[in-house]
Formats: sequence, structure tokens, C-alpha cells
Amino acid sequence: MRVFITGSSGHVGSAVVAELVSAGHEVVGLARSDASAAKVEALGAEARRGDLDDLEGLREAASAADGVIHLAFKHEAMMSGDYETAIKDDLTVVRVLGEALAGTGKPLVTTSGTAMLAGAGLGRAITEEDTLESGPRIESENTVIGFAERGVRSSIVRLPPTVHGPLDRHGFVKMLVETARAKGISGYVGDGANRWPAVQTTDAARLYRLAWESAPAGSRLHAVDDEGVPLRRIAEVIGRRLGVPVAPIADEAAPAHFGFLAPIVAADNPTSSARTRKLLDWAPELPRLLADLELDHYFAVAAV
Repeated sequence: MRVFITGSSGHVGSAVVAELVSAGHEVVGLARSDASAAKVEALGAEARRGDLDDLEGLREAASAADGVIHLAFKHEAMMSGDYETAIKDDLTVVRVLGEALAGTGKPLVTTSGTAMLAGAGLGRAITEEDTLESGPRIESENTVIGFAERGVRSSIVRLPPTVHGPLDRHGFVKMLVETARAKGISGYVGDGANRWPAVQTTDAARLYRLAWESAPAGSRLHAVDDEGVPLRRIAEVIGRRLGVPVAPIADEAAPAHFGFLAPIVAADNPTSSARTRKLLDWAPELPRLLADLELDHYFAVAAV
């Protein structure tokens, strides 16, 4: 089957491409640059040059495929503080991809995050059935689910804040490590009891493949292995591995210390994946977050 993937050269996307190719699928990956195209082709996929602003190109590629996996997001805009534009453009792309597949019964798998529901005040672990009417990226998620009523086998994969492993070059765990290295303190906010769910990248990639192959229309799925790891425990491992002290960061100092990551560092986001595991027979197999942090890949310093 022919799969069109956005974000195909990124952290999670490259693992999804490799997973699909190894399963015998034909993969076409969106690539913004020659370097990205070369990376996609090295994984055994076909590179299609373009970006998220090329809406006609996205529509054409989606229409020519047997289904779509949408992973790309304007992370540069988000990290520069223009999150609103990144969210708005993601919604536009989701609508274009859904319209291209409407009435075909083909799969559309897109990406959201468990952290989007962290502020819902549920007082328990978030489940796949939990939804919100509005909020950052929530409208995109709800739009994708709505395409199930228009003849698209649509599904959402909610990623946790911590998608970890050797492929992680710019994710939140890597940011915590680099912040601790730069500041000389491995920090957390408050008492550090707030929890982050987590999953290893390759385990997440397998869930994307299963969703594309067989998720029922209108499915919300959780790519979660660790239901919730306390931030203080993460900070303690990072501090020990780097040889720096572990200490709380005051609320008022968190933005300066953690940058745009500050609200996420303070979030309590325990998340269940029980329904996802049962629905798609998905069972994570690779090291969990704290075990992964005991390996060397997050702490190796690149040669100058």
C-alpha cells in the first residue's frame, strides 16, 4: 500500500517511515530540503519535495496515495513564540488532507498530544475517551475525528511529551538534558511530583503503522508506555548522569530557566493507553524512560 507521510524526516516521522517500509508498504515522504529528501530516500522511501504551505501539493499527494499519516508541525514557529500560527496552519493542513480523502474509506492518521488535556483538571489519568471542545491543537484533533462521518478512516495518535530514544535530537527530554548541562542544575518545578507519560520512539512508530493499517474510523489512540513518571525522578537521573545538582526551580524563575518548555515542565499529565493496547494489540517492547536515561545516547557530547 502507498502511504503519504508529512514530517517524514523528523524524529518520530523517520521511525514511522522505517516501520512502514519494513512492513512492505510503499512510502512517499514530504521533504522540505535536499537534506530531508536524502534522509527519506536513505530509509527506502520516495521523497516528494514540498512543505505545509503547499496546500495543492498536499492535496495531490494525498489523493494519489492509499492513505496519509500527518506528523509535520511548524515547530520552528512554536519555539519562536508564534504557536498560534503553527496551530492555525496545522488545522488548515488537516482539512486539506481530510477533504482529499473524503468518501474514499482511506486512512488518515494525524498527530495530537496528551499534554493538550493536561489542564482539564480530571484528577485521574487521561483516557482515549477524554476530549475537549477547544484548545491548542484540539480543533485539529476534533476535525480529524469528524472526517470519520465523511467516509475517511480517520484516527488520532496522541503523543506524550516524552517520546524518547536514540533518535531524539530535539525533543523535550533532550531539552531537559541540555538545559541542565547549560545551567549547571537539573531542575523541576514545585515538588516535582507532577507526572509525564512517555514512550520510546520505535514503539510509537509501530502504533502509527497499526493505526494506518487497521484503526477503526474515529479512533483516538494513546502512544503511551509509562503512564506517568514524576519530573523529579527524571531530573534526578539527569543530574546524576551529568554530575550537576538537582534542585527545584521557583515558579517565577521557571520561564527564564526552561524557556518555552516551562508550562510543560510544570504540567501533571498521567495518561492511560489501556484502550489503545486492547484495540490494536499494541504492546510497547523497548526501554521505558528512566531505563533509557541510564543509557549513553542523551549524554554523549558531539565531537567538535
